Amino acid sequence: MKQFQEQMAQLQEEMDATEVEGMSGNGLITVKLNGNKMLKKIMIKPDCVDPEDIEGLEDLIQAAFENAFKKLEEKESNLSLPSGFNLPF
Repeated sequence: MKQFQEQMAQLQEEMDATEVEGMSGNGLITVKLNGNKMLKKIMIKPDCVDPEDIEGLEDLIQAAFENAFKKLEEKESNLSLPSGFNLPF
């Protein structure tokens, strides 16, 4: 059991240190998420800011977030857990 706890602590440390980027609009919007699924940063290139099209900007931000979230889920699924256990993500 102690070995399992150590492995779980190590996996948690790896996830805490993980950071992924998601992009949309060919790089016009970039978001960064950490391994705890917290939004760390949004980067918006001025080219995509159009006061007449706020809805388009919102769509690009959402798409970038979804892209980053998918990458994070892929990293989580590649973690090597002790057999028979799943992380509650």
